[in-house]
Amino acid sequence: MSEETQPPLRIGIVPVTAFEQNCSLIWCTHTMRGALVDPGGDLDRLKQALEKTGVTLEKILVTHGHMDHCGQAGVLAKEMGVPIEGPNEGDRFWIESLDDPKARYGLEGESFEPDRWLHDGDTVTVGDLTLDVIHCPGHTPGHVVFVHKPSHVAIVGDVLFAGSIGRTDFPKGDHDQLLASITQKLWPLGDDITFIPGHGPNSTFGHERKTNPFVADSRFG
Repeated sequence: MSEETQPPLRIGIVPVTAFEQNCSLIWCTHTMRGALVDPGGDLDRLKQALEKTGVTLEKILVTHGHMDHCGQAGVLAKEMGVPIEGPNEGDRFWIESLDDPKARYGLEGESFEPDRWLHDGDTVTVGDLTLDVIHCPGHTPGHVVFVHKPSHVAIVGDVLFAGSIGRTDFPKGDHDQLLASITQKLWPLGDDITFIPGHGPNSTFGHERKTNPFVADSRFG
């Protein structure tokens, strides 16, 4: 495929940890510079993905502070000499708890301080690409979603899944807030948005609006 016909954004999904968390390797095809979104563990596997694709890691992006999504983000950032951006500072308490063995769910974790906390309406760059940041609390208070509108792609962490939504029984989870995040912040982006969830298969906002038992349009009259 020639450079002219390549899409500007490419994404590879690398499942990590015992929770099969979808770590996304995203990269700019023009510069071959990329980011790992939610490197929760299995760093050797993630480094192999970088080597296989020929992508130069530019930064780490984090959707939220749960162990399976960011337990190894600080370790990888130090090893690779790259910054961490995200999540929103509402998840500071989750990230600080990564040092607590009781909070690890059997995983390895280490707390870190992001180089940049993110806010609703911010943008992040990866190579020549610009992604929009949407603050979507509910699963956790500081959860953010990354959207590349030209590619009609969103990386949504644990906000939304194919046929389900994120848990809200963790500390500072809020079910009503999560429903509002999905219906008021994600749906307006368009039915044609393909989303990559934190676990399980991809789907589209349009499909979930028709079929998801938690957030289908039919639920809200």
